[in-house]
Amino acid sequence: MLLGLFINSFLAITIGFWRSLQARVDYTIKQLICNKALEAGFDTAGFCRASLPPETGQNLSGFLANNYHGEMGWLQEKATWRSSPANLWPEARSVIMLGHNYAPDHNPMEKLAKKSSGNISCYAQNEDYHDIIKKKLKQIARWMAQKYGCEVKVFVDTAPVMEKPLAQSAGLGWQGKHTCVVSREFGSWLFLGAIFTTLEIEPDEPTADSCGSCSKCIDICPTSAFDGPRKIDARKCISYLTIENKGQIPLEFRKAIGNRIYGCDDCLAVCPWNKFAKAASENAYHPRKNIRSPLLKELAALNDAEFREMFRKSPVKRIGHERFIRNVLVAIGNSEDAELLPITQNLTLAESPIISEMAKWAMAELMDKTQKSC
Repeated sequence: MLLGLFINSFLAITIGFWRSLQARVDYTIKQLICNKALEAGFDTAGFCRASLPPETGQNLSGFLANNYHGEMGWLQEKATWRSSPANLWPEARSVIMLGHNYAPDHNPMEKLAKKSSGNISCYAQNEDYHDIIKKKLKQIARWMAQKYGCEVKVFVDTAPVMEKPLAQSAGLGWQGKHTCVVSREFGSWLFLGAIFTTLEIEPDEPTADSCGSCSKCIDICPTSAFDGPRKIDARKCISYLTIENKGQIPLEFRKAIGNRIYGCDDCLAVCPWNKFAKAASENAYHPRKNIRSPLLKELAALNDAEFREMFRKSPVKRIGHERFIRNVLVAIGNSEDAELLPITQNLTLAESPIISEMAKWAMAELMDKTQKSC
């Protein structure tokens, strides 16, 4: 009897010792990785298992079933990989989620009143964040592979990875009603990067939803793109319409677009949690002078080579000259600026049907506003 009690007590002490030792090892690994992330320039880091709750895949299936993805066929094609990290890379055991603050130094909604200027989303006013973040991720991943002998893969937005649910699982923030991650420290202004690894790392606690009853992000949407909290119909979203949409912008959304020529910040900018955000420390996210509030008359006059030079290294470059001028013409049509009539008239003769047709619409809008003001 006494021998049995002694053995049980010895086993309990031994198990407790090893658990404590493992916890200290996990803490050391996590702390070293976090330190490396800060050295690389990231603002926050968290850890989670290489898995997601079943409802994540179910939500994605519902999004696709409703055709909310529009022309983004890659979402449908790689839905199986996207629904679970294990489907993308079965050997992965842990995910390190990293956040990079890109908060602007001003309220981006102030530019909506400057109708003769083009409004470009905050994230696209300088260098492409994909390039910036991927370099930093690779730096950390190489160090991890050398130090721990593990395998690693890095992802930035373009791969079939559900970054936002993973960020919530890793404790970086929660997925707000506008579908983007909200952080208590950085508000709605976080770029996300992911490192998948075969290394077993103790996960952090997930972040609880702190949106409460607030619905400002849903209520402010100019095109009513939200079908409820965390349910967005991309086909109505200005970011989708001005970036992913390859054809003509539907008539029903043109006036609501205002002077937004690339993306939209409204649902992010209105988030109350932004009061805790501080302007980004990364210089490459600060607006270039010629992109911060560019005049529509100058943008409309750009040829293809000038467009490529102006938006060199910028995300704007990827939509191409034709779609960019299409967007600029929507803003011109909403500008009420009669001085833009000559350049608009010239563009009605463009070889591109997308440009010429939008120019005719913009010209009609300008003439109508001019006549009413007389």
